[in-house]
Amino acid sequence: MKDIKYNPNNDNNNNISEVIEKLKNKEIKPYQLDSIFNPKDAVKIRRKYVEYITGVKLNHIGKYTLNEEMAMKKNIENMIGAVQIPLGFAGPLMINGEYAKGEYNIPLATTEGALVASINRGCSVINKCGGCTVRIIDDKMTRAPILKTGSVVEAMKLKNWIVNNFQKIKEVAESTTRHGKLISIHPIVIVGRYLYPRFTYSTGDAMGMNMVTIATERACNFIENEVAKNENGNIKAHTVALSGNLCTDKKPSGINVVEGRGKTIVAEVFLKEDEIKKYLKTTSKAIEQVNMYKNFIGSAASNSMGFNAHYANIIGAIFLATGQDMAHTVEGSIGITVAEAEDNGLYFSVTLPDVPLGTVGGGTRVETQRECLEIIGCSGSDKALKFAEIVGGAVLAGELSLIGALASGHLAKAHAELGR
Repeated sequence: MKDIKYNPNNDNNNNISEVIEKLKNKEIKPYQLDSIFNPKDAVKIRRKYVEYITGVKLNHIGKYTLNEEMAMKKNIENMIGAVQIPLGFAGPLMINGEYAKGEYNIPLATTEGALVASINRGCSVINKCGGCTVRIIDDKMTRAPILKTGSVVEAMKLKNWIVNNFQKIKEVAESTTRHGKLISIHPIVIVGRYLYPRFTYSTGDAMGMNMVTIATERACNFIENEVAKNENGNIKAHTVALSGNLCTDKKPSGINVVEGRGKTIVAEVFLKEDEIKKYLKTTSKAIEQVNMYKNFIGSAASNSMGFNAHYANIIGAIFLATGQDMAHTVEGSIGITVAEAEDNGLYFSVTLPDVPLGTVGGGTRVETQRECLEIIGCSGSDKALKFAEIVGGAVLAGELSLIGALASGHLAKAHAELGR
């Protein structure tokens, strides 16, 4: 590989064919370019290789401002460029939170026309009603491995051993991290001779998935070794997999609805009847009925876990903009919208039991995503709970706007007027 000579600044360099030929013949692999060339050149050569084998000229993918070296260390493999997504903002939104207090302009990355406009309308209506109240009612990250024993009797003994030795397991798990704290191991589910203990941690400002995986691996090794030495004998445990889907990570699940995961958020607003008529062109009773028939009955009829109109729309747009793990959008999509007509208005709230997010680590390091977090004052340490409250407020605004549009019959009209 040392004999490769290529000047990436010269697109007509004849030696490019030598590099591509070696890639085609599998003499070198695309990822190995990282150890041969500097990061910028490795990305450029890989992009040229993809152009060569596909016949597609990648004029736009190669235009970006990201630091390739940092991205390749933490965020991407076989990098060939970057994809651009239109970025807008909705707001300001007045939030009366415990951590987020004031007005925020919320960055939203999406290719869905009318979404930002809809959220923006929701922000405007909420502001006219004095803003929304948001609270974080739970904060944790989970990992649930699979432990195999010899029989159900052994499984029950192992469960009791874990319960009785929680403090020792906690010390071992926490030895792997400065920020993670093991809160509980609950529930511990037995299926046949298999054990599914759900390890629950606090993870500070990081979303924490990698953190809790490493900590749980160390804990499982400890459990295996200690029960093997157990003086009572007759307990053998083997970790089949570090994730047994009781976590539950990146999938909708009932346990996450009930137990919560990531940030559990509630956002609410009280709307006066005249404000509903003036700004949403409908009534509190009509909104209550749409919520009942669509979000409750319709969701129940389809066996959905999302008793809401479109949480995922807002979660996805914010996550894209701020460098969150996009696969967690599916978790953010579950939750319950409440709309209750009162004597002179409407009580409206969103409850999101499962929103994994962070303000440090992962994609929050990427330059454009970091700037989006800075827009709302949520980049870096001690900002995750504030960020979660802003996310909750944004979801409330988007949900209110859409249900209001459905209640007034304006949904299709809005899309038509915006040319979507």
